[in-house]
Amino acid sequence: MKDEIKILLVEDDNNLGQLLQEYLQIKGYPTTLRRDGEAGLDTFHTAGFDLCILDVMLPKMDGFTLAEKIREQNKKVPIIFLTAKSMKEDAIKGFKAGADDYIHKPFSMEELLLRIEAIMRRVGEQPVTPSTQEYFEVGSFSFDYSTQKLQRQGESKKLTSKEAALLKMLCEHKNQTLERSKALKKIWLDDNYFNARSMDVYITKLRKYLKSDENIQIVNVHGQGFKLVELV
Repeated sequence: MKDEIKILLVEDDNNLGQLLQEYLQIKGYPTTLRRDGEAGLDTFHTAGFDLCILDVMLPKMDGFTLAEKIREQNKKVPIIFLTAKSMKEDAIKGFKAGADDYIHKPFSMEELLLRIEAIMRRVGEQPVTPSTQEYFEVGSFSFDYSTQKLQRQGESKKLTSKEAALLKMLCEHKNQTLERSKALKKIWLDDNYFNARSMDVYITKLRKYLKSDENIQIVNVHGQGFKLVELV
């Protein structure tokens, strides 16, 4: 139910913050507004929220730092960043901090509402049977898991079994966080320290294979795992 979804909004622009709070509450989402990062963190610690909307440029504590501190307390609460910046580096930094979505200003209220609804639908989904999909489109790349081939513009790269298995899991979770322990237990069968270091090596290899498309990034999500991000 919508009235069970409580939102923490941290926005230092008085007019925008008030407007967003009123709009979301009219739409059935109880919304608490805070004006700076420190106040936002204090409020998150003292109350339960189902989703956080954070401006990037905040006084006292920026949105990226705030998101990382929220993630230390709650690894699963969805986070949406609001930003006036358009640089891809800032989007990547946001995803590394644990963002589930990233919206550039100016934006429409309807767009924000649709993003919220999409995220909450995904969060509310029940676990499903593992995907049997074997062919994926990732940016300008195509990946055929059955043949372990990654292709782009006529060039083909044959992946090892572990590279292919890891890329498949990342593709299945595209723009979502793939938990480190989940990948380790499925591919390496154990999430011990040495396997974790091995997976880091494979992540580095996959990044190298995908680097020719600047709109595709594999980012580290602080304290959780990895996210295959397709920037559009």
